[in-house]
Amino acid sequence: MERKRVLITGAAGFLGSHLCDRFIKEDYHVIAMDNLITGDLQNIEHLFALENFEFSHHDVSKFVYVPGKLDYILHFASPASPIDYLKIPIQTLKVGSLGTHNLLGLAKNKKARMIIASTSEVYGDPSVNPQPEEYWGNVNPVGPRGVYDEAKRFQEAMTMAYHTFHGLETRIVRIFNTYGPRMRLNDGRVLPAFIGQALRGEDLTVFGDGSQTRSFCYVDDLVEGIYRLLLSDYAQPVNIGNPDEITISQFAEEIIKLTGTTQKVIYKDLPVDDPKQRRPDITKARALLNWEPKISRAEGLKITYAYFKSLPAEALINKEHKDFTTYNR
Repeated sequence: MERKRVLITGAAGFLGSHLCDRFIKEDYHVIAMDNLITGDLQNIEHLFALENFEFSHHDVSKFVYVPGKLDYILHFASPASPIDYLKIPIQTLKVGSLGTHNLLGLAKNKKARMIIASTSEVYGDPSVNPQPEEYWGNVNPVGPRGVYDEAKRFQEAMTMAYHTFHGLETRIVRIFNTYGPRMRLNDGRVLPAFIGQALRGEDLTVFGDGSQTRSFCYVDDLVEGIYRLLLSDYAQPVNIGNPDEITISQFAEEIIKLTGTTQKVIYKDLPVDDPKQRRPDITKARALLNWEPKISRAEGLKITYAYFKSLPAEALINKEHKDFTTYNR
C-alpha cells in the first residue's frame, strides 16, 4: 500500500519537529520544509536517514513547489516567540499571509487537506476566561505583538475563505502555551526563560505583578490533538491546550522547586499588550475529537528540565536575556 504524503512547514522548529516524528511513526512519507530562520536541523537530523523522510530548505513566503501527490499539508512555519517576532516583524507577517496563501494554493492544486497552526494570541488580552472559540478577541493591531497576532488572525480568515469559496478541506488549530523538549532555551517564552535563568544561577524575572495566568500543555498532548483534528471533519477553529491555569508567580516558584535552585523572583514592568489571562476552553476538543491533555504539568516539567540539563554548556548562554528575559508568553 502506497504511503500517504504530508508536507510539514516549520518542520525544524519545536512543534514542527515533533509533528514530523508523529507522522513518521504513523508511516507517512514526510516532506519537511523550513527556511531555518528560527528552526534547527538538529531537531530533525535523526530522521534524515529514513527513506520516507525528505527535507526542503525553503521559505514558504515564496512560491512553493512540491512534486508528486500530497494528501495533507500542515502549515506550522512562523516565528512563535516574542524575541523572534519583535526582531523579524516583516517576515512574521509574510509567513502568515503570503506563506499561507502559497500553501493554500498548493493544497488546492494537489487536492490536499490543510491544517494551519493558529494561536491563542488571536484572543489578545482577553476579557473572558477561559477563552472559547466563539470569542473574537481583544487585539491591538498596531502594538508590538500585532505583527504576530494579526498575522494569525489573517491566516485564519484566508484559510476559511479557501474553505468556503473553493471548497478546500481545511482545519484550524488554536494552540495554547506548549512546552517540551526541543524548545529553544533562550527564545523568550516564559518556561524556557525561567529554566534558563535557573540553570545559569540568575534570579527569575517576572514581568508585571505575576498575577497573569498561563496554561501549559505538554507537546505530546498537543501533537495528539493536532493529529485528531487533522483527521476530523470539522473546519471551524478548535482550541488545543491544557486548561490547568497557573499564575506566572506560582509558576516561577514551581520552577525554583523543580530545579532546586536558591534564586529569588524579581519583578519588572509588564510589556505592552501582555495578556493577563490565558486558559483554553476545550469543550469542543473533548466533544469533537475525544481529546484532552493526559500529561500533568509536574510530569511534563520533569521531562523538559531533563532535556534542558542535557544541553551543552554553551546552549545556556543567553545573548538576548539582558533585553528580552521573558515576555510571560
